[in-house]
Amino acid sequence: MTPEEFIPQAIGWLLAIAVFIFVLVVIIRSIRIIPQATAGVVERLGRYHKTLTPGLNLLVPFIDRVRPLIDMREQVVSFPPQPVITEDNLVVSIDTVIYFQVTDARAATYEIRNYLGAVEQLTTTTLRNVVGGLNLEEALTSRDEINGQLRIVLDEATGKWGIRVGRVEIKAIDPPLSIQDSMEKQMRAERDRRALILTAEGTKQSAILTAEGARQAEILRAEGDKQAAVLRAQGEAEAIQTVFRAIHEGDADPKLLAYQYLQMLPKVSDSPSSKLWIIPSEFTEALKGVTGAFAGTVADAAARRPVKDGTEPPAP
Repeated sequence: MTPEEFIPQAIGWLLAIAVFIFVLVVIIRSIRIIPQATAGVVERLGRYHKTLTPGLNLLVPFIDRVRPLIDMREQVVSFPPQPVITEDNLVVSIDTVIYFQVTDARAATYEIRNYLGAVEQLTTTTLRNVVGGLNLEEALTSRDEINGQLRIVLDEATGKWGIRVGRVEIKAIDPPLSIQDSMEKQMRAERDRRALILTAEGTKQSAILTAEGARQAEILRAEGDKQAAVLRAQGEAEAIQTVFRAIHEGDADPKLLAYQYLQMLPKVSDSPSSKLWIIPSEFTEALKGVTGAFAGTVADAAARRPVKDGTEPPAP
């Protein structure tokens, strides 16, 4: 092949290769695959054209330009601690966490330059406004209220930016060290006071229960003594009735009754607490009866005994 023939043929091959490369580049630039949970903003000749959705998308090469992809998932951003002055002029350090999500990729691209920095600055200023109207104790105990106010303000301000603020959480509120020491002493004193109150309540309940138990025991003991006395009195009454019935049925004479009375009389002194004896009037009558009984018995025996000299004993 002569040089005159080779040069046109080489130029033809170079043109074909260039056309192939150009077509390949055009095809590559015409196809754009967007991952799930992301979105891309397309600008055509410098103006907003459309928003690419996840999947396969076709573009006009060299005319359409895709801006950096935007994450459409909910994001969590933790901001560094911010110094905030409370109503009682105390400087506290507050650490916050924000949960937000981009809902409109076009607004997040064109309505605000740096939406993450804007959210941080807006959170700081809103936090200072909310906490500035509270004292330290209210700020420590009103986290839910502060979170709610922050979320409402941020959600209203970031709505036009295509951002939805889901939650705002305060991670920590750190007062000055001197205030922390005072709070710890106060909490310790409060716990000691509660412990003393609980101990006193326990002692009180124990004393009440002990007294109640003693009262119940005394009541039961008195009831037992009462029942025993009643049963004892009933037994004695039945014994007296039995003895009286036996005496009545046996038709005892006054001599036997006087003898029984003398047998029962020494039992009066059996009690160790008996210091003074009272002799009833019936005692002399009983002695007369017993004496008469014994005198009659002796006289009868003497009458029946024979006399050694043969004379009859005198009549009584």
